[in-house]
Amino acid sequence: MERQSGTARSRLLFDGPASKWEEAIPVGNGRLGAMVYGQPGQERLQLNEDSVWYGGPRDRNNPDAKANLPEIRRLIFEGKLKEAECLARMALSGLPESQRHYLPLGHLLLDFELPEGEIEGYERVLDLDSGTVTVSFRQAGVSYRRELFASYPDQAIVLRLTADRPGAVSFSARLERGGWRYADRIGRSGEDAIWMGGSCGGEGGSLFGAALRATAEGGIVKAIGEYLLVENADSVTLVLAAATTFREADPTGRALNVTQAAARLGYDELRRRHVDDYRALFGRVSLSLGEANPELEQMTLGRRMERLAGGEADPGLFALYFQFGRYLLIASSRPGSLPANLQGIWNEHFLPPWDSKYTININAQMNYWPAESCALSECHEPLFELLERMREPGRHTAAVMYGCRGFAAHHNTDIWADTAPQDTWLPSTYWPMGAAWLSLHLWEHYRFTLDGEFLLAAYPTVREAALFLADYVVEAKSGELVTCPSVSPENVYILPNGESGVLCAGPTMDTQIIRELFGAVLQTEELLGIPESEALGPELQRVLNKLPLPRIGRHGQLQEWYEDYEEAEPGHRHISHLFGLHPGSQITTEGTPELAAAARRTLERRLANGGGHTGWSRAWIVNFWARLEDGEEAAGNLEALLTHSTLPNFLDNHPPFQIDGNFGGTAAIAEMLLQSHTGELRLLPALPASWAAGTVAGLRARGGYTVDIAWKNGRLSEAVIRAAAGGSCTVRTRERVVVSNGGEVVEVRAIQEGGVRFQAEAGGVYRIAVEEGSQVEA
Repeated sequence: MERQSGTARSRLLFDGPASKWEEAIPVGNGRLGAMVYGQPGQERLQLNEDSVWYGGPRDRNNPDAKANLPEIRRLIFEGKLKEAECLARMALSGLPESQRHYLPLGHLLLDFELPEGEIEGYERVLDLDSGTVTVSFRQAGVSYRRELFASYPDQAIVLRLTADRPGAVSFSARLERGGWRYADRIGRSGEDAIWMGGSCGGEGGSLFGAALRATAEGGIVKAIGEYLLVENADSVTLVLAAATTFREADPTGRALNVTQAAARLGYDELRRRHVDDYRALFGRVSLSLGEANPELEQMTLGRRMERLAGGEADPGLFALYFQFGRYLLIASSRPGSLPANLQGIWNEHFLPPWDSKYTININAQMNYWPAESCALSECHEPLFELLERMREPGRHTAAVMYGCRGFAAHHNTDIWADTAPQDTWLPSTYWPMGAAWLSLHLWEHYRFTLDGEFLLAAYPTVREAALFLADYVVEAKSGELVTCPSVSPENVYILPNGESGVLCAGPTMDTQIIRELFGAVLQTEELLGIPESEALGPELQRVLNKLPLPRIGRHGQLQEWYEDYEEAEPGHRHISHLFGLHPGSQITTEGTPELAAAARRTLERRLANGGGHTGWSRAWIVNFWARLEDGEEAAGNLEALLTHSTLPNFLDNHPPFQIDGNFGGTAAIAEMLLQSHTGELRLLPALPASWAAGTVAGLRARGGYTVDIAWKNGRLSEAVIRAAAGGSCTVRTRERVVVSNGGEVVEVRAIQEGGVRFQAEAGGVYRIAVEEGSQVEA
C-alpha cells in the first residue's frame, strides 16, 4: 500500500495575516514555541519557552489534613455534605491554594522597510509535511518570502527572509516581554545579536534568557542598543534561542551560544536537519479520506471551515485535522522538553486561563491519547519524566495528608511536580486520583511497544500509585471498598432532599481507574516475574474483590456516583463515569453489552442536555462513540468539534483556547479506523458512510503492531500488519479474509463475529486480503 507524500493535502492555507492570536500559526520544537502572525510590515512572533514559569517549588500540603480526614469521611457517610465540604475546604486545601503558572517568554518584533504599494498575492501557509511556515506576498513589484520553523536538532527558531530583488530586505528587530516590564536586562552581543534576560518572578523562580542572531547575504547587519538592524540585504537568516535556569546555569549565555552554533551551520543545513528530524516522526502515518480534490485543497482553511459549517462534505478536512494534531504533538512534546500543558506550549498571557499548567483529571491525559496509536511514542516521554518527578512530592502528599503509603496527586500539577490540591473549588479540588490515571500511560506505552526494559523501569511507579489506593480506600456500610473523600470530576449531584453536593464516596470513575491500574500492576508483576514475597498482587486482589460493581441507574444510564443521584447539570462537559469505556477497557460492545448500552444511554442524555459544549469534551465524546462502534455518531460529533469548537487557526476552543481537543480529536479519528484495547485488532470499527473510501498507513496497535488499511464502498479492501514481536494475532473484520506472509498463505482460524486468528512472527509482514465476493453482515 502506497503512503501519501506531502502535497496541497497537507497544507493549512490562509490568504491574509493574523489580526489576533487565535488566527496565528503555531510552530514549536517541544521546548520553544512561536505564534506566527505573518504581518507584512510589522511582524511579531509571540514566543514561549516551556520552562518559563512563575515561582519555584514549595511544600503546599496542608498539615491539618490527616487529623481531620476521619471526620470528613464520617460526615460524608452520614450525608452531612455541607459540613464535610466546609471542613474539607479548610483542612485539605493546599497552602496557598494555587500551584505555579506558565508564562510567555515575550515577543520578537520585526519592523520592515517595504516599498509603497498594495499588498498582492498574499499567502500564509503551514506545510505539515515539512513542519514549516511560509509567508509570501508582492509589493511594488517585489516578491517577498519568509520561511520559519522550530528546529529540534538545533534547539532554535529559524526565520529566513528573502526577496527577488537584490538589497530589498531591510528591517529592525527587538525582543520584548510584557511591554518591557517583565524583562530585567536587555542588550546586544557584538554587531549581530541581541539578548533579553531576567527573572520569571516569584520566590525561588527561574531566570530566563533569550537571544536573536542575524546573518545576511549582502547589505549590513549591526546592533544599536536593544535593536538589531539589517539594511539592504539580499536575504537574512534569523536564529532565536532561549533557556532558563530550570535547565541551564547561564540561560542568556546558553541562548547566545546556541544561536552562534546554529548560524555557523547556515540556513540550508539548518532546514535540512529540521526537515529530516521532523519527517522521521511525522512521516510515519498517512491518511487519505476519499479521492484527491484539488479545488478544495487549494481553498483557504477559513473557506473550508465555512463550507463544512454550511453542511457541505469535505472528508479531506478531517484528514488534515488528524495530521495537524500529530504536528502539534511533535511541536509541543519532544524528549527533553516538559510535557504539553493545557495550551501545549503556546500561551500569550501572564495570568493564563487555568494557569496553563497540567490538569490531570482528563486534559493532560487527553494530550497524549494520540502518542501511541498515531506513531509518536517518543513524544510521550516528557509526560513519563514529569510523572517520575511527581513520585517524591507525591509520597509526601500521601503520607502527610492521608497517612498512606505510595504516592498521590490531585487534579493538577505544575513544572515542579506539585501534588498538593489545587484551588478550593469543590467539584475538582479534592480528587486524589491524578497519579493513578497518569501511571496508566506507562502501562499503555508498554502495551503498544512491548518494551520489557521500559516496563521494568516503570513498575515501581505504577506499584506506588496502586499502593496509595490500596491504603486510601475505606469500607462503606455495604462492606464494599470505596475512595473517600473524592469527587466525580467536575460534576454536582442532587440528594433526594434537594441538597446539592460534590464530595462523595466511591464515584464510578475512581473505581474504574482502580480496576484498570490494579489490573496493570497484576499483569506487570506476572510479566516481570516478580517473586510472590515482593509482589503487591495479593494485596491488590483483596481490594479488587471488594470494589463496587458498575451500576445502571433509573434512566438506563451508567451511574456516575455510588448512589443513583440526579445531576445538577445533565449536560455537563465531564463524562468521568465513562472512563471504563475510554480510555479504559472495562466496557466493550461484545464483552459487556449491558454496560455498553448504559454507556450509550449516558451519552444520549448528556448530548440531549447540551453536553459536548467544550472542545475537549466533544473530542472525548467522539472517542466514546468510536468505542461503541457507531461511526455515524462519531462522525457527527467530530464535525461538531470542527464547526463549533475550533478556532480560525485550527486550534481547539474550550473556549478559550485549550489544546487537548486537538489531541483528543486526532486520537478519535485513529480510534474510528483501528482499535486494539481488547487485545484484538479491529479494522474499521467505526467507519462512517461519509468516509466511504480511503487509506491509512502506519497506525500503531497494542501488541507491537503497525497497521495499514485500505477500504472502498465502506468495506475493507486490504490491510497490512507488521509485527514487532511474535505471538497470537487476532484480526476482527466484517469480511472473510485471507492472510499471507511473503506471498505464502498463512494458516488461520476463523472466529465468531468475523475475523481470523493466526500466529505472527517477530518481523513478519502480513497481508490481509478480502475473499472475493464475501461480506460478513455487520
